[in-house]
Amino acid sequence: MRQQAATSVKPIVHGIFDASTWTVTYVVYDKPGSSCAIIDPVLDYDPKSGRTSHASADKVIAFVRQQNLTVQWILETHAHADHLSAGSYLKQMLGGKLAIGEHITGVQSVFAKIFNLEPSFKQDGSQFDVLVADGADIAVGELVGHTVFVPGHTPACVAYQFGDAVFVGDTMFMPDVGTARCDFPGGDAATLYHSVKKILSLPPETRLFMCHDYPPTERTIQYETTVAEQRAHNIHVHEGVTEAQFVEMRTKRDATLEMPVLILPAVQINIRAGELPPKESNGVAYVKIPLNVL
Repeated sequence: MRQQAATSVKPIVHGIFDASTWTVTYVVYDKPGSSCAIIDPVLDYDPKSGRTSHASADKVIAFVRQQNLTVQWILETHAHADHLSAGSYLKQMLGGKLAIGEHITGVQSVFAKIFNLEPSFKQDGSQFDVLVADGADIAVGELVGHTVFVPGHTPACVAYQFGDAVFVGDTMFMPDVGTARCDFPGGDAATLYHSVKKILSLPPETRLFMCHDYPPTERTIQYETTVAEQRAHNIHVHEGVTEAQFVEMRTKRDATLEMPVLILPAVQINIRAGELPPKESNGVAYVKIPLNVL
């Protein structure tokens, strides 16, 4: 990762927390009236009824319009398993290019088989406007950020760095929560360890923005920390923790975790860039539930 800020302009970061999925969507910009990027937007989904709605995404729209911002990018850190993406909806409402890391194609290939998706489903990432490579620059007004490949949680995870701000996706959480699970298809604990170390090699004052917060105590929701705080206090990967220790901890812990509530609909929607599956002959779109697979 780049040790120097990618731009002299300090980015303004506005986080919008979705309580139902514990997810934070970010709007990143340099000043009111400028261009912006939206990172990891949430599409509301009721698993009991199968209905989608836009309350969380509409909060993002309201903020963008209040600040008179122009959406240049809608960025996904990975194909999330714990919430559905509102990327397609926000693109329709606000414009901008929808982007994800280039290794999404491998994730699409894996899950196309698991869900036995329709033959017309493309596994080339073409559902997204741009597939970003490791190190690819992302211009947002006067901000110039870049993409950082951080696999481990999934094989296609990326982080986005704009100046002193890094959006880490699910690579790590707040220091008292630790790091992401690695037991999804293509995940790997040793790989995640090296991805985390890549992020923690940045200057100590670098701001880190989490995609989620799952507070283990009664503390308030928090989703911004620093490299220094993570190095000193992250319960899973603070300074001194070896790769072998981390892999042993992560493997044992992951074996005790339940699947996320929304993993089945989320993955099917998110590998389609937030679009619903094609409607069937009755005019209704469906997601599949593979039995005894995950």
